Amino acid sequence: MEAEHVEILNFLRQYSPFNQLPEEELQLAAQQTSVAYFRAETQILEFNQPIDSLHVIRSGAIETYQRDGSLFNRLDEGGFFGEAGLLRKGRVRFPVKTIEDTLLYYIPGELFNRFYDEYDAFADAVEVEENRRVSHAVKEKNTNGSLAARVEKLVTREAVAIDMHASIRDAALKMTDEKVSSLLIYDEAKQDKPVGIITDKDLRKRVLAADKDPSAPVADIMSSDLVFIPHNKRVFEALLTMLRTNLHHLPVLKNTKVMGVIALSDVARHESQSSLYVVSSIFKQNSIEELSQLVPDVYKSFVRMVEEDANSRMIGSAMATIGRTFKQRLLELAEERLGPPPVPYCFLALGSMARDEQTIVTDQDNALVLDDSFDPQQHDEYFLALAQFVSDGLHSCGYTYCTGDIMATNPKWRQPLSQWKAYFNDWIDNPSPEKLLHSSIFFDLDGVGGNKRFANELNKLIRQKAPRNKRFLGSMARNALNRTPPLGFFKDFVMEKDGKHRDSINTKRRGTGPVADLIRVHSLAIGAKRQNSFARLEEIIASEILPKGRGPDLRDALELISMVRIRHQALALEAGEVPDNNVAPEDLSDFERKNLKDAFQILSNAQKYLRYRYSGA
Repeated sequence: MEAEHVEILNFLRQYSPFNQLPEEELQLAAQQTSVAYFRAETQILEFNQPIDSLHVIRSGAIETYQRDGSLFNRLDEGGFFGEAGLLRKGRVRFPVKTIEDTLLYYIPGELFNRFYDEYDAFADAVEVEENRRVSHAVKEKNTNGSLAARVEKLVTREAVAIDMHASIRDAALKMTDEKVSSLLIYDEAKQDKPVGIITDKDLRKRVLAADKDPSAPVADIMSSDLVFIPHNKRVFEALLTMLRTNLHHLPVLKNTKVMGVIALSDVARHESQSSLYVVSSIFKQNSIEELSQLVPDVYKSFVRMVEEDANSRMIGSAMATIGRTFKQRLLELAEERLGPPPVPYCFLALGSMARDEQTIVTDQDNALVLDDSFDPQQHDEYFLALAQFVSDGLHSCGYTYCTGDIMATNPKWRQPLSQWKAYFNDWIDNPSPEKLLHSSIFFDLDGVGGNKRFANELNKLIRQKAPRNKRFLGSMARNALNRTPPLGFFKDFVMEKDGKHRDSINTKRRGTGPVADLIRVHSLAIGAKRQNSFARLEEIIASEILPKGRGPDLRDALELISMVRIRHQALALEAGEVPDNNVAPEDLSDFERKNLKDAFQILSNAQKYLRYRYSGA
């Protein structure tokens, strides 16, 4: 392998999704990669132009835009773009322009597509990155308080620095005089970037506790393995970086120069009511009781996102992430109490959590996939105890027990992988609406704890078998038609007739639920890989199985119904009431009522088409 290919190989090894590939495939990618250089402010890609390569940023930075010209995302070293076009007919979806002098690696599109099809870990990493790009999901009407705020907003002063040859005493005095908790260390011969950093913690551990001579050079105690963050990254990305690297201070780069340093306390102050801060807090709790005390913070983060005009996809993803994190921490606490598991397992999230579509009103739907070495007599006592601990913990944290008993505490849903494969084979090969009535939820599954390979195998089995079985799709379609939108013959609302929710509309049972159901059927029919309903719709639209214009209409209807439901729950929380899914039309404005009726009519038309498309199955 030539020297330039070795350099490319070493670079790709550092970054996702390429670090998910086998070494021989990574070497092949490096050998077939070409290089291109662009000056700042150069337009690289135009909307709808042909694209035949995955673009990887070796150095520099770019911006991607939506069709209307609004900013979609910013990417820098290690970032990649063009995957959306390669996966969808080879046409550019998001125009791209450089914001700095930029060096790009081009990986052939046919190679990328093969990696995506053959390696689930690679495909999952690509999808995770696509989902992470959420800049378009938040309208930044209040940037200082938004989840989408840039890191530079947290920089309140220039970085304080000192030469590496200065003494530890001088460094401590400078930190005291400047009232800072960190100090960047520079080498006079290399003034472009700092060579290290010291913090209050270093002075305690490496000087006082180690009885270090204060006259020694500060270079002796500095941390030299610096982690930088670009100024245009989002605050939540800074928090994730700190959590991943276990660092409390990050120098902020702008045009290759350090503009300041942000500390974890800065992020905490800013994000004290954000979903990512709640996530970080969950991992610090050591009991179910402590976890349950975070429920008010979950509510506050939900309300905050609504007030900041986050869309339903952003809110659903954030709430699902919080739910997954509760499960992950409960699993850790369960293993601390019970000991290590006797055989490998995968804890599954089902339904809205697997789809990243949770709201604040939700129950728990979960299951356990166990290794095929599982012996019920030897091992089930452990896994029942684990399932019970997690289920009880979730209930204490606001995720009520599933009334249909779709939980890992039910032995039917606590089975080895081979039995789960038998379940799915039977559901798909021998379908009936009755058999699938209570099992449709299992076709939205995601591994949240343990060996996630088990979940990947089940999803792969579904993708391979479902599109080929018309009877199965027909049965799923008939079940998806059981819940109809609440519109009467004259297009007026059909509301609950009795009970405490009289004269209201259940926006989940009669709105978001039916939309998710019918999207799931189309998704299964095309073998879509993605779980989120909006993401599935993108694949469905690209497949052209819907009449022209129906897909975007359905997407807009889902967003509107979802946001009516979400805002209703947020208003209830602010009023100190128990949130639910039941919206009274009289509480909506005339504009909201009209648009809600239009959305329900789109759902009704979509159900008619679903019945037509799968009527012969």
